[in-house]
Amino acid sequence: MQSNYSGYIGRFAPSPTGPLHMGSLVAAMASYLDAKAHQGKWLLRIEDLDFDRNVKGAGQSIIDTLQRCQLQWNGAVEWQSRRTSLYEAALQQLGDAVYPCGCSRKEIADSRLNNHTSLVAVYPGTCRTGLVAGRQARSWRLKVPAGMHSKIHFHDRWLGPLSQDLESEVGDFVLKRADGFWAYQLAVVVDDAAQGVTDVVRGADLLDSTARQIYLQEILGLPRPRYLHIPVVANASGEKLSKQTGALAIDVSGPEQDILANALLPAARFLGLTDMAPGAHADIASFWQQAILAWQRRLEQYANAATS
Repeated sequence: MQSNYSGYIGRFAPSPTGPLHMGSLVAAMASYLDAKAHQGKWLLRIEDLDFDRNVKGAGQSIIDTLQRCQLQWNGAVEWQSRRTSLYEAALQQLGDAVYPCGCSRKEIADSRLNNHTSLVAVYPGTCRTGLVAGRQARSWRLKVPAGMHSKIHFHDRWLGPLSQDLESEVGDFVLKRADGFWAYQLAVVVDDAAQGVTDVVRGADLLDSTARQIYLQEILGLPRPRYLHIPVVANASGEKLSKQTGALAIDVSGPEQDILANALLPAARFLGLTDMAPGAHADIASFWQQAILAWQRRLEQYANAATS
């Protein structure tokens, strides 16, 4: 299948809170296959801004595991912790749309706007007109628009047309904490634009962030990438597989056949790539050749279903 896109740039952006596990391998594989299926570039960015959760050596461990799986990226690995001047410049560009907030998470949860019909705590705008006397800023928030301008519509290449109302479902959201920690929403938008990312392929656990990121792209004058959110891998209890839910590190210490059997093939099956030629995986390189073709067929099936 020939690419319909020119200059495709994708990326994988893990957080170094532990070693690579099956859930993150699935996300890496999907973004890698999509880039290769479109004859594009695939970048690697380590999102190490949450210093409270970073695990020493985890970033390098992720890099080593990707290399053992022969997931080869283009260019140098980027580390978000070395890019903070870009986030500060974006915050300054937003000007009066950003304001200091002195509310704690508990206070926000206690003032939930949804009358307990949702587990999501929507920020009620307490500090929009100024900090309460005697309060200090705990974060800096971005004002979201009201009315018809609050609804963000986008097309997901896996899930189809989607929308979210920022005012009623999110509220003004955090861009920076008082301790200097940059929020994921701002950092990922700035980095994707700076790196020229055209396509974001990631887990559906991040779907709820998409509307906020699109709004940030709009007001910062940045291009909107295409989005594709894949299902997330769950554990036996139905929880998202993560370091916090006891996900085990992928073992890549053995020979190629073990890596294929215990990591790459299970990840491919989870993504629905079940039509790969049997017995064609003599080594990891041949696996990737087959997987790229299988992903191309999957994309064609989605495209045909959308037009039928």
